[in-house]
Amino acid sequence: MKNIKRISILAAVLVLSLGILAACGGGAGGDDSADKTIKVAASPTPHAEILNSVKDQLAEEGWTLEVIEFDDYVQPNVATTDGDVDANYFQHVPYLDQYNEENGTDLVPVANMHYEKMAVYAGTKDSLDAIEAGDKIGVPNDATNEARALKVLEEQGLIKLKEGSSETATVTDIEEYPKGEIEIVELEAASIPASLPDLAFGVINANYAIQADIMDKVVAVEGTDEAQEDTYVNIIVVNAGNENSEKIQALVNALHSDATKAFIEETFNGAVVAKF
Repeated sequence: MKNIKRISILAAVLVLSLGILAACGGGAGGDDSADKTIKVAASPTPHAEILNSVKDQLAEEGWTLEVIEFDDYVQPNVATTDGDVDANYFQHVPYLDQYNEENGTDLVPVANMHYEKMAVYAGTKDSLDAIEAGDKIGVPNDATNEARALKVLEEQGLIKLKEGSSETATVTDIEEYPKGEIEIVELEAASIPASLPDLAFGVINANYAIQADIMDKVVAVEGTDEAQEDTYVNIIVVNAGNENSEKIQALVNALHSDATKAFIEETFNGAVVAKF
């Protein structure tokens, strides 16, 4: 009889403990309906600026938007995968695909946002007509953006790439230098603006050029068409399985608005184009 009472007491304690944990939302996978903060990792510009433009709208709907800024192209994905943030906004699909393949992650796009034109910026020289053999040109060192940068240089007649290599090109795919052999310097994308004093030119992503306030140094812009813009559109990214969460849907609905389009048009003077 004493054993039966002891078992009953232990069972009651266990039920009570589980009830307390459930009420507190304890344990993985608990009900997060009370969590009204949306955390998004983003590049400082234009991404963080675009996100911050919808903070008030989300606040009116009961959401707190927290934008965490990163200056590189790796940590935002790490933070998203680790669950430190709910989403990120800094990359295009080719970069995301490459990152997933190399890291075994399962990050997915949930919304198209904007397209940024890549361009050639003046360093020690201010005209491509002044290019000479031996001049250095900086390009991003991540695979997708390097290929895109080399394609820009090919459009300007500075290099010729092997046939069929343009989408995956690296410096090893350069087969000709029509205006003399130049030196292609592979650099971390964010560092190219600061490296311009040591380069004849740099091929730079628009977000880093805007951040560095060097838009007046553009000497050539990549040629684009609808397919190119659709390929390199910047996207909102989340962990697979979170696409339809309440907070992600609230974020996307706020961003995909006429007010956001107007903000992009008025703030970035054509360097950033809304794609929603």
